[in-house]
Amino acid sequence: MAQTGRIWNFIQEYSLLLVMGAFGALIWANIDYDSYHHLVEVVLVKDSYIGHLHDGHRTLTLHYLINDVLMALFFAIAGKEVWEAIILKNGSLRGRKALTPLIATAGGLIGPIGIYLLGAFMLGKYAALANGWAIPIATDIAFSYLVARIVFGARHPAVGFLLLLAIADDAAGLIILAVFFPSGDLALEWLLLSVAAAFAVYVLANRLPRMLDGTNEARPYTHMAQKLGFWPYLIAGCASWYGFQQAGIHPALGLLPIIPTIPHADITFGMFDAKKLEQHDLLNDIEHKMKVPVEFILLLFGFANAGVEFSSIGDATWLVLAGLIIGKPIGILIMGWFAAKPLGLGMPEGMEVSQLFIIGCIAAIGFTVSLFISAVAFPPGEIQNAAKMGALFSFGAVFLSIAVGRIMKVEKQN
Repeated sequence: MAQTGRIWNFIQEYSLLLVMGAFGALIWANIDYDSYHHLVEVVLVKDSYIGHLHDGHRTLTLHYLINDVLMALFFAIAGKEVWEAIILKNGSLRGRKALTPLIATAGGLIGPIGIYLLGAFMLGKYAALANGWAIPIATDIAFSYLVARIVFGARHPAVGFLLLLAIADDAAGLIILAVFFPSGDLALEWLLLSVAAAFAVYVLANRLPRMLDGTNEARPYTHMAQKLGFWPYLIAGCASWYGFQQAGIHPALGLLPIIPTIPHADITFGMFDAKKLEQHDLLNDIEHKMKVPVEFILLLFGFANAGVEFSSIGDATWLVLAGLIIGKPIGILIMGWFAAKPLGLGMPEGMEVSQLFIIGCIAAIGFTVSLFISAVAFPPGEIQNAAKMGALFSFGAVFLSIAVGRIMKVEKQN
């Protein structure tokens, strides 16, 4: 029983269900693409009442349910990590200690975008392929964390540096997704609904009870609000999601405005730290309860998005892969060196500038977010499938990172 628990914890911690779903879809699609596509695009509800969906009609498909509805929970957890890193007193993206990783992150964005767009221009297909520029910017946090531990050891400062970079990378990805890849015609007035939902739940379920309690140590109103648990925030989250949907901004980001309104202890241990399980403020409790469902959502996401035929390999495949495998390491090395040396910001104790190249190789594992952006950057068809194949091939960065780590004779710190 204990062995089963350890296996599940390993699968859960490193999002291996996502890999299973992706490779299952890849195998099925290459055996019988028509049956795979029919299942993924099966109509669940006709004449849906949640507004015009991705196909311009009120038709709810399995693919839409997974990508636009269920994945909102995944992006909520990612948003929670970014929020903690930025706003809390000991957040990892605050203060001077975060400057070198943040500047290195800029290189991890500029490098892939530059390589991708330059490649599209040199191929003479800039107009057709340019919209995929954001696909290679992503870093899959879970997988990159696992590989960093394999290469550097669990206690090496490069692991924390990589996590800082990955969190900032995903924050940039969320902003880019919202700004540059709307899900339909923009109707930004609908965002007022999301703002109103966030403001209302913060005042009514968070701020007002504390104000009413004043100096009363019994805190009756706060306890009353606590008994409601996550329900007020769930209702506000639904309203915010609908606001994003109607505004034309990808609804998978619709829960993000609600994250800052949820009560949270002013402490964070960073991602994947077991001590987080000891925190029982409402925001951490919600994350704990969401973790297992989100792992299965990632399984569904991998299955719904990775089903492409090997014959789909094309120019977009190699551009995405080049952006990740070449642009990421070079961009992170150059900008990280610039921050550490010319700007004098330095490196974490025990970490060398040359190791930034290894971190760049690890950060080249795009996978989850790269697949997601591929699905919104291009319409369904040949180019989208080719771009998705590039995101899947980025898994090869795992082996590249391990090889480079051995060549550079990294001393593990376990």
